[in-house]
Amino acid sequence: MRKLLLILAGLALPLAALLGWCFREATSDPVVRRADVAMPGLERPVRIALLSDIHIGTAAMGPARLGRIVAQVNALRPDLVVIAGDFIFGHDPQGAAKLGPPMVGPLRQLRAPLGVAAVLGNHDYWTGPQAVRNQLRQAGVTVLENQAALRGPIALGGISDDFSHHADVPATLRAARALGRPIVLVTHSPDVAPGLPPDAHLLLAGHTHCGQVLIFGRNIAPAVSRYGARYRCGLVREGARTVIVTAGLGTSGVPFRLGARPDIWLVTLVPPAMVRT
Repeated sequence: MRKLLLILAGLALPLAALLGWCFREATSDPVVRRADVAMPGLERPVRIALLSDIHIGTAAMGPARLGRIVAQVNALRPDLVVIAGDFIFGHDPQGAAKLGPPMVGPLRQLRAPLGVAAVLGNHDYWTGPQAVRNQLRQAGVTVLENQAALRGPIALGGISDDFSHHADVPATLRAARALGRPIVLVTHSPDVAPGLPPDAHLLLAGHTHCGQVLIFGRNIAPAVSRYGARYRCGLVREGARTVIVTAGLGTSGVPFRLGARPDIWLVTLVPPAMVRT
């Protein structure tokens, strides 16, 4: 028995250390990743800060941490802030009403000349989408649901979440094209990407958490995309289309991350003539 206890103690210490590391990674300041994307028809550069998967109210995300992240975003001085959904976590239909209010104050502090826009994610639809809409509007965030809005020199189209079966890509594209500007699309799940037309040069998304917990570079959680690892993480170029999938800021299920640090993307849209070759 004593030998067994020693073995268990020997295993418990490394496990505790690993879990502590995973929690620390999940609650760390997000990494800032950068990308330049050529945008046909654009006359001047536009800087977009992409955030996603805040999941307020979980052990990894409270209002204090969200406030620090907002300050980090503001320090980047983006022209536009885009949030790709999943503000809440869970399946309780009243979850957003219970968990969402603390995020209003921090989000209200976001500063960008072209404003702050967002789409809803699957957890937002599951936990009470009207509550999330109301909270975001209180924070000064424009919610786009299969709609588009003019943001300076670009048409920003917000496609509702595909994972929870709310996406209407044709309606979003009609609304964006009607604005007569270069089109940037934002959505929660990146799975809409393969069906996009040639004039949709850029898709911004979240949802995957870049795997959240990776062991030797492989997911240990069930896949959240029908395309496997194709759009799991980061910048994906497919012909003339660019897809950028952020790791997000919060967590789902457990407050742990491993090999998939939280991140913010600063995406600079540039006229093609300005792209370095």
